[in-house]
Amino acid sequence: MPTFETEAIPGIAASPGMAIGKVHQFKRGKIVVEATAKDPTVEETRLRQAIASAQVQLEDLYKDVEARSGASKAAIFLAHQEFLNDPDLLSEAIDGLKHHHSAGWAWQQAIEQRASALEQLNDPLLAERAVDLRDVGRRVLRLLAETIEEERTLPGHPVILLAEDLTPSDTAGLDPALTLGICTSAGGPTSHTAIIARSLDIPAIVGAGPAILHLADGTPCILDGTNGNLYPNPTEADRVTAQTALKDLHALREAERLACYQPALMTDGHRVEVVANIGAAIEAEQAVNAGAEGIGLLRTEFLFLQRSEPPSEEEQFAAYSQMTQALNGLPLIVRTLDIGGDKEIPYLNLPAEENPFLGVRGIRLCLVQPDLFKTQLRAIFRASQTGLIKIMFPMIATLEDLHAARKLAEEVRQEVGAEPVEIGMMVEVPSAVVMADEFAKIVDFFSIGTNDLTQYVLAMDRGHPILAKQADGLHPAVLRMIHQTVQAAQAEGKWVGVCGGIAGDPKGAAILAGLGVTELSVSIPSVAAVKAKIRGMSFAQTQDLAKRALACRSAQEVRALS
Repeated sequence: MPTFETEAIPGIAASPGMAIGKVHQFKRGKIVVEATAKDPTVEETRLRQAIASAQVQLEDLYKDVEARSGASKAAIFLAHQEFLNDPDLLSEAIDGLKHHHSAGWAWQQAIEQRASALEQLNDPLLAERAVDLRDVGRRVLRLLAETIEEERTLPGHPVILLAEDLTPSDTAGLDPALTLGICTSAGGPTSHTAIIARSLDIPAIVGAGPAILHLADGTPCILDGTNGNLYPNPTEADRVTAQTALKDLHALREAERLACYQPALMTDGHRVEVVANIGAAIEAEQAVNAGAEGIGLLRTEFLFLQRSEPPSEEEQFAAYSQMTQALNGLPLIVRTLDIGGDKEIPYLNLPAEENPFLGVRGIRLCLVQPDLFKTQLRAIFRASQTGLIKIMFPMIATLEDLHAARKLAEEVRQEVGAEPVEIGMMVEVPSAVVMADEFAKIVDFFSIGTNDLTQYVLAMDRGHPILAKQADGLHPAVLRMIHQTVQAAQAEGKWVGVCGGIAGDPKGAAILAGLGVTELSVSIPSVAAVKAKIRGMSFAQTQDLAKRALACRSAQEVRALS
């Protein structure tokens, strides 16, 4: 680990790696609209045309991000489209055209009133949607603007990008070839910026505070995404140190890439399976090519979004079969549909919920819409005859829900005439941990979703502008939950995987292995590095690290362990 004499601006490590270069402040131009207009009818036409144009832009963005980073990363733009499909929002804006206000003014007022209302809710999960609403609102507003003042374009040469935070639209426009690194003053390790940076393999720091916003464009900096530090105006000695470290890192990455097909076998023979999280059929082959030993989490939501009716059994069967063929005998763990009231899907007729993350989502939705659930299960069981498939139920909180889901699955299996498959459950809520000894008697495996578990254990939204820095999956409270789950599983002879963000963090991967987790499911770009990290340690070393992590009092103490 390189050490520097230059004083650091500390943040939170979001995406590993190092960057050396000059910074560029990412600032959005000020959109100027006229307050008044002569003809309300003309303004309504302008508004509707701008919304339609924004829908086309979002559709293009979805396809572009899906091709580059996968359907799961692109899904945010489906949510943005749903904002624009909201008839109440349009009605509010049209009402604002009265008294000869302009389309731009009326739209701006409607968006701001709705976003402010969301921010006032006593629920950080819903309040955070205000960021997305303003993002999509700004997209329409640009199309209605008379002028955009101080419009800033990204330079045509590589820079370290600094920003207060980056919206989904901002990150979608990033060119990885011109983005050496990213550092934001807000956000946490599971924020949108962090997730996108990892998927694009761009070193990143989040939550670095307002000090970075005062750095002038062109200021030379060293960005250490692995340790979460930004070093402005480094000394010549530090630049040499960073260049050496960067050269060594490139050599290490190349070595990891060349060894990516080797198993994650520890120095004392203990093995951990490293598999991939995917959200599209095409990603199965990409995962295998990156060295993944299977798929630990298939997010099936990509089949259900952005459409007017649910996918047919045949369509789902074709997608799952395409993946089993690409995996050629490697396991595919299919998570059944995990959506709820936070996503507007017209054909499901879901009522708006005050708190959708505590409402009808995941397995609860599937149980209240059994026809939807059975169609998916039929497709999965049929596909299980083409390859090694395991089924995983999301958001299991009670034994009753698990029994009901298993009962339906068994009925469908017998109808299809398929052989039994392993059936597991996600561990994402505290009740699943507390009752893990009972759940372990029923399921074949656990997969811990640390992103949601962290939110529910700490009662902190990972996207909240203030709390995100503290919503860290390496918090001892979360690690102790994982430890309790593993112990319960081992008592029944069951295995435990982790498919959350900390599984792709090298330190997190080592701690999880030491806790007894036997499968790490990570983003495709992280596969080689995680396997290399595991191969470089003994099981005894990871157990010692895990023991020390469990004794820590904060996430900062855990991250400081060596």
